[in-house]
Amino acid sequence: MTEAKQVWTNQAGAPPKRDLFAAMLRGFHCRCPNCGEGKLFRAYLKTRDSCSVCGQDFHHHRADDLPAYLVIVIVGHIIVPLVLAVEQNFQPSYLVHLAVWLPLTLGMSLALLQPIKGAIVGLQWAFRMHGFDENGPADPLEAGLRDKKT
Repeated sequence: MTEAKQVWTNQAGAPPKRDLFAAMLRGFHCRCPNCGEGKLFRAYLKTRDSCSVCGQDFHHHRADDLPAYLVIVIVGHIIVPLVLAVEQNFQPSYLVHLAVWLPLTLGMSLALLQPIKGAIVGLQWAFRMHGFDENGPADPLEAGLRDKKT
């Protein structure tokens, strides 16, 4: 066993645990979930291929639509009770509702989308999902193909 391999694994041969909360918090702050220093995004929702500080690869992450679904749930649980409370107590015109709630919903959604995607990438890193496992295959489909060949 090489020196690097011995440092990376613990006594039982399993990889060390990664701190889920710290990884998700770093991702939420749009930082590398591994080191917390490098930037996670190169554009609004495009992740960098790798961290500029520690070299952690991000190109294989699979956040897909989960961040958008979570943003819809969070923003919906905030906006809908507010709309109902305002309607019940003040009964403003539909134009006032449109002028208030549409920009607020759009602004909250855009503000939360990038941090939530970063937290999802941090979660995948912490659980060694979708290529974040150094000992596993880089492509999850590759593992399935290997299993069928044997």
